[in-house]
Amino acid sequence: MNAITTICWIVSFVIVTVTVTGLSRRVGWSAPVVLVAVGAVVSLIPGVPTIVVQPDLILYGLLPPLLFAAALRTPLSDIRARGDSIILLSVCLVALTVVVVGYSVWFLLPGVTLAAAFAFGAVVAPTDAVAVTAVAGRVKLSRRVAAVLQTESLLNDAAALVALSASIAAIGHQVSPLSVGLEFVWAIAWGTGVGLGVGFVLGIIRKRLHAPVLDTSLSFVIPYIAFIPAQLLGGSGVLAVVVAGLFLGHRSPLIQNAEARIAELINWRTIRFLLENAVFLFIGLSLAGILADVQSSKLGFWMIAGLSLVVLAALVVSRFALVMLAALIYQYGPQVARDRAWGWRTSIAISSAGIRGVVTLAAVFLLPEQTPERALLQLLAFVVVVGTLLEGLALPAIYRRLRLPPPNATQERVERQMLLAEAQVAGLRRLDEEVTDADEERVVERLRANARFLTAALKDPAPEGAEAPPAAYNRLRRLMIEAERNAVIVARAEGRYQDRAVRAVIAAIDAEEAALRGSASKPIEG
Repeated sequence: MNAITTICWIVSFVIVTVTVTGLSRRVGWSAPVVLVAVGAVVSLIPGVPTIVVQPDLILYGLLPPLLFAAALRTPLSDIRARGDSIILLSVCLVALTVVVVGYSVWFLLPGVTLAAAFAFGAVVAPTDAVAVTAVAGRVKLSRRVAAVLQTESLLNDAAALVALSASIAAIGHQVSPLSVGLEFVWAIAWGTGVGLGVGFVLGIIRKRLHAPVLDTSLSFVIPYIAFIPAQLLGGSGVLAVVVAGLFLGHRSPLIQNAEARIAELINWRTIRFLLENAVFLFIGLSLAGILADVQSSKLGFWMIAGLSLVVLAALVVSRFALVMLAALIYQYGPQVARDRAWGWRTSIAISSAGIRGVVTLAAVFLLPEQTPERALLQLLAFVVVVGTLLEGLALPAIYRRLRLPPPNATQERVERQMLLAEAQVAGLRRLDEEVTDADEERVVERLRANARFLTAALKDPAPEGAEAPPAAYNRLRRLMIEAERNAVIVARAEGRYQDRAVRAVIAAIDAEEAALRGSASKPIEG
């Protein structure tokens, strides 16, 4: 394949991904499911090259930036507040899934060793919250459910890949539970250590980079700087990336200026969109190659179909059983557990979100060539990904029937206003400390007037039925900004100013408008 052909394929990939995702959102369909279907149909067209999944390309190329982008926008407070659920879903559930699925496959599939069956269980154990969010569509999850699912997917990949590594080692020779436990501890220790080290060092470097383009460019390689050394040292590269992302995301206000944060936000949103959706298209495109490999299997269609249903059932039962057991412990266990109790509706919502994605697709191709029924296990992994995606189509209906409380928009708005009032008071205090006789009075008074207006408006709400002063200010100021931008565009068309001046003014107007939009609605997500 020459360079021109490769470029054409990449361009086509991006165009198809953007087009299918955009159309799916417009008609209300699940974009991941449609992308998988489109990829599968295209892969079966005669003349289309067979897509062979390169696990190293996905594990080293796609997975680190996806995890880093997710970690950047995950509040560290969610990790601290939900340590019990993280251990439950990211470690205990992965271990249970490996055992249940492993024994099911070992019992039903002749010729497959227990070690190979456990390796397959590790392959299908990790969930993909990206897929959950995409499939659930516009349903607003409660903050607790959303936080649990997001933190679960960040960390269960590490536990599953460690389990997979131990199982693969057992395929060739005997391993003891003690060695597996030591390997798990080693992976966590090195992964956490490398992640913190990379975050700390690069945080110092980024604090000294004042150009947003330099800061963002460095940000693009951070996932690989964390992932590769951790893997080479025998640690968890996945955990290293997650820790580095959480650390840098939490420290962002202290180490980056506003321009750098805005640039990083926009660029990582674009990268995340392309990678997340392209992965689903890639999953579909791999179907033809998987079907070609599985033709050598002696099992018939109905046996493979039945085995697929058993694996899917084992995944569902394992997840429901552990989450429901946790609910019982939370409700009837020690007081410390009852204080953090999950309701039954929350338990059902979490149990239903067991969608698999990119890690499962990549991990199954890590199985060594000598693995019994390797091609069939690859097909089963593909069926698990597609089957759980289809199962996820019911999530919107399930969440609506559960009637879980949506995010409290009023409380969040009040909290934003209170925090903004505190910030305005701090700003006024600093202004009083720094102002000198050399500063022009009208400049100082303008600054004081703006800060006092917002502070007073936030502390003294408007009469019932009337528009709140901050909302009125926001609405009118955005109308003014629209007129200002139009005036700049007219001036540019008339050629009365240089292009550099026009771009600078438009950028300033855009920054203020973005700030107003962020304060008027929910916080902008990373």
